[in-house]
Amino acid sequence: MLLRFFFLVLFFSSQTPLIQAQEIDNQSRRAEKKFTEARNAYTLGNYRQAEILLEKVLKADKNFLAAYFLMATLKNESHQPLEAIAYYKKGLAINPDAVPTAYYYLAEIYFSEGMYKEALQAYQKCISYPNISPRVRDNAEFYVENCEFALEAIKNPSLFEPKNLGAQINTQYPEYFPTLTVDNQHLLFTRRLNTPYEQEDFYESKQINDSSWTESLPIDELNTAFNEGAASLSADGKTIVFTSCENYGDYGSGRKGYGSCDLFIAQKTGHQWSKAINIGSPINTAQWESQPSLSADGKSLYFIRAPKKGQGQSDIYRSDLDENGQWSKPVPLNAYINTTKNEEAVFIHPDNKTLYFSSNGHIGMGKSDLYLSRWDEEKRDWGKAINLGYPINTHKEESSILVAPNGKQAYFASDRSEGFGNLDLYSFQLPQNMQPQKITYFKGIVFDDQTKKPLQAKFELIDLDKNRQMILSESDEKEGSFLLTLLLGKNYVLNVSKSGYLFYSDQFFLEDRKTQTNPYLKNIALKPIAINEKVVLKNIFFETNKSELQTSSEIELKKLIVFLNQNPKVYIEIEGHTDSVGNSEYNQILSQARAKSVYDYIIKQHIDPKRLTYKGFGDTCPVADNKNETGRAQNRRTEIRITKI
Repeated sequence: MLLRFFFLVLFFSSQTPLIQAQEIDNQSRRAEKKFTEARNAYTLGNYRQAEILLEKVLKADKNFLAAYFLMATLKNESHQPLEAIAYYKKGLAINPDAVPTAYYYLAEIYFSEGMYKEALQAYQKCISYPNISPRVRDNAEFYVENCEFALEAIKNPSLFEPKNLGAQINTQYPEYFPTLTVDNQHLLFTRRLNTPYEQEDFYESKQINDSSWTESLPIDELNTAFNEGAASLSADGKTIVFTSCENYGDYGSGRKGYGSCDLFIAQKTGHQWSKAINIGSPINTAQWESQPSLSADGKSLYFIRAPKKGQGQSDIYRSDLDENGQWSKPVPLNAYINTTKNEEAVFIHPDNKTLYFSSNGHIGMGKSDLYLSRWDEEKRDWGKAINLGYPINTHKEESSILVAPNGKQAYFASDRSEGFGNLDLYSFQLPQNMQPQKITYFKGIVFDDQTKKPLQAKFELIDLDKNRQMILSESDEKEGSFLLTLLLGKNYVLNVSKSGYLFYSDQFFLEDRKTQTNPYLKNIALKPIAINEKVVLKNIFFETNKSELQTSSEIELKKLIVFLNQNPKVYIEIEGHTDSVGNSEYNQILSQARAKSVYDYIIKQHIDPKRLTYKGFGDTCPVADNKNETGRAQNRRTEIRITKI
């Protein structure tokens, strides 16, 4: 501790101003002898003995300056801050200029108790002395800014009404590090049990409604006799990345590691978790890796790295998944995020644009505050850290924040007095200016159109405007379930494929959606490859009354090319359709021309022309009502039909 270090240096150095002042101001040899004994007792950790001896020193010599300061240190380390303040003030009253750094340590206690005005005055007094060390001056100037920020933040508080998640989640044991699936249905968290080793285990609960959860149950497949903690669930809840620190092979959790703490990963099939494996190099090293946060698209992993647990500077790192499924070498985030102090408890929101974390290195209100940073599209990097404000942040330690997918609700762990005991999980409404970008999701089950059996199929979500793959995933092997995150303000193309089946395409036009929208819930039936089976190509686009393909159609057409190359014995007919608006003869000509445009594109991609035919049907084969725009849009379509296999 800083204070312990301060006094060990202070009292063992014959050159310190305090000792020199003591030699001049104190003549009582008896008091000096008792003080030496008290100092030795303190150094050995015998606080009660040191306190008794210091009381005798001060009884013998009421002006023994060093005794007041050592008593202040002892009281502070014994969690009696108000008494520590009193002793510092008594010592400084005797000789205000004897030890300028005493003002710094007095200010630290004021600051830790949220007494910002008093802390500001003490820090400023410390800085006023020209001969204080550069390190003390730099720290004092940093905390002057903190005090000024805190005093201003208190004048402009945010609405903050934390609600305990209830007895189904919280117990007399500590609960912390929550993580959620993107549909807000599954909550996973860490609970520290009161065993001889304070064992940490994972528990999970399902949401019943906005204010209640099912009883939390342990995750037996992941829990061991050792510690599991600081987890991150993927958007669909099928992947978990978590921290394990007892990596002693057969002598510990069985999870062999690289260093003091490593990150491990497991997959969920149906309701069963696989065996957790070390996520490996280059993410894990001989250092301390912990507190992971997996992005909703599964392509980026944020985590904390430090030399050792609780030792040395901790920073936020990021690693990205490449096309071969390998994690890149982690890089620390920029100086807007990481400081010379500690950053921890990182959380990347499912919008992939908003990062939340805790830090004691940015301007704030206490030991650690909560911050956010927003992704800068132009600079392709994270922006400046923004303090979440008061009273979300206080003079106490704030950490482990989780922001729900809807962006409005946040979760955190707190030892508030109204809790069930120790740390409990709470939720609160996040101020609007601190909320992430709006998202929604697409959720359902993939199954065989004929047998209705669930299927494991490949999902590819592509940004239509940038022609960039956003998500590549698979539906659950046993259940066929899937869940994809969709960011508002974007347009997406979806392709679902499985060997032996016709592919499925869909689209999500969310460019003009700025407010929260209901999720897309839809089950997908994949049709086995068979003669006369059809698929609608939903992402083939033409200008109104024209047959030239728009460039955005290439995403879908390339998927069709892949399908034909993977199934070389399949022959298809390309069929064009229109709505009933306008002249039927014109519609027939237009549909024929559009079908030929698709045919021509495919031929240019070196597909054998013998495998292709095309035909226009005009408005003769509607699949929906032509009386409204929704129906007409469905009727304007391009299909492929299997003609030979």
